[in-house]
This record gives sequence, structure tokens and C-alpha cells, in this order.
Amino acid sequence: MAERPLPGQIAARAGVDYLVRPLRERDELRRLLLPNRSYAAYALGQLQPELFARSAWWMARGSQGQALLLHSRGGLGNALFALGDVDALQALLQLHPGPRQTFLTCQVRHLDTVLRYYDLPERQSMLRMLVDRDTFQPVEGVARRLAGRDVRQVNRLYRSEGAAALYTAENIEQAAYFAVYAGRQPVAIAGTHVIAPDDGIAVVGNVYTHPAHRDRGLGSIVTSAVTAHLLATSREVVLSVDPRNFAAARAYRRLGYREVGRLIESPAVRREPALSTFLRRRVATLRGRRYGAELVSISR
Repeated sequence: MAERPLPGQIAARAGVDYLVRPLRERDELRRLLLPNRSYAAYALGQLQPELFARSAWWMARGSQGQALLLHSRGGLGNALFALGDVDALQALLQLHPGPRQTFLTCQVRHLDTVLRYYDLPERQSMLRMLVDRDTFQPVEGVARRLAGRDVRQVNRLYRSEGAAALYTAENIEQAAYFAVYAGRQPVAIAGTHVIAPDDGIAVVGNVYTHPAHRDRGLGSIVTSAVTAHLLATSREVVLSVDPRNFAAARAYRRLGYREVGRLIESPAVRREPALSTFLRRRVATLRGRRYGAELVSISR
């Protein structure tokens, strides 16, 4: 991310101090995200007006770099997205760690910093894979697009192995979900995490096949159907996959997806009590009042 100069008194401290401000200008946020569009696809989707209203964005800038933090809330819960330099991210998390429980996406280099502020009970290093219109290789198979009226069947399928599933009809209607059926029941499904039509990118997710129907290529069929649907309006589509899931990664490569990076994903539970964060934020506000921002010092 490009650096911007700080007032001389702050910059002279060689990156120890960071100014933290909220960001609400979508054009500025887009400018910060686009250089990392394959990693930042989810965050780009949050710039859509209906989602932007349910998000909070924070920027930390110092002489040694900057970081961006997004907290969002949606029908499937809270989410946190981090981008940028490690020390700047630490400044953000000291003041704005977000809700007690969230779902984290961060860069691999952020992990040590993130672990100071969150427990990550299901931490995974994921491959970020991307396909575009030129590389996409669809597979044959019949998959039907789902509607809100199908939500009970959707939740039943996702709960096949005991996992929680709390999809609403609105979740299904606002996204793009496709399923393969056996009789009247869906047995394989794939959908979207977010779509960013203004930026020509979308995120496939929630790919799942019932245990009794695996090893038949059904996951490829539903992923292909969702990808084809998205590429009709987006230039690129991305997804994340556990690198240890060799079968899934291989199937995505056959569809034309290629690895473009790695990231960390996990449910996250905030470590510190809210009062500690509140008091730290009050001190930072007083220290930074001459700059109209919060001022945080990071020990190096």
C-alpha cells in the first residue's frame, strides 16, 4: 500500500507512532484495495452500498507504513479483514479489535500480530485461487440455481455432518447458489461469499457435498455452475481452499483456477475485555487530538 507523509513531529519518530482514523470514502478505499484485488475481493464487495452501510473501516498510517482494517456484519455473522504493514495493523487492533466473535481473514505475515488480540480456534492457511474468462474450463453436469424458498433444504444439507447452518431466504436470494439434486434433495452445493460488480470480481464459497455423494465430481459441477454465472458479469472469480484438501484443489485447477497467494482464515475470539480497549482508545484520542485522529505508539 502506498505511504503518505505524516506531520513532521510524528514522522520523525521513525515509525514508532501511528495515526488511526476511520475511512468512509469508498473511492479512497477502492484505491487502497485494488492493488491487492485477488486477496481483497471480499473487502471490495463490502463497498456495495447495501453492505457498506454495515461496515466500519479504519486506517493506520506511520512513517514505516500503513494498514487497513475492515469490520463488517451480515446475515452469516461478523467478519474482519486486514491488509497492510504489520506494525500499523497492531496499532489498529489495539484500538479497534471489533466484536468479541468474528471471522478473520488476514495475510500470512499478520499472524503473530493477530494472535496477540484473538484466539483462533480453527486457524487455517488457505490457498487463494483465481480464474478469469480466458482460463475458465467449465465441466458438464446439471446444477440448478437456488432461490429463497429452498433455504430449508440448504440448511439441511449444510448440517449433514453436524455443522451449524443458519442461512435465511434473503441470504440465498441476494447471492448465487447452485445445487445438484438426487431426487428432490440437493446433495452438492456451492455459492458466493460476495460479489463486487463495480470492480469485476466475485468470491465463490460454501462448496459442500453430502458425504454419501462424494467422489463423483459433484463439487466440480456446482463450482463450475457458480463460476460460469459469476463470470457473465465479473472479469475474475476467486476462492479459498485448504492446501491439504488435494482433491478440491485439483478439481479447481481443472476448472481453470490458479494459485495467486496464501492467506489465513479462522473464527476469532477477542482476547482482551472491552474495557481495556475502551481505555486505550481514550488515551489515543487525547494524544492525537491535535491531528484530529487517534495516536498510538508501537514498541519495536
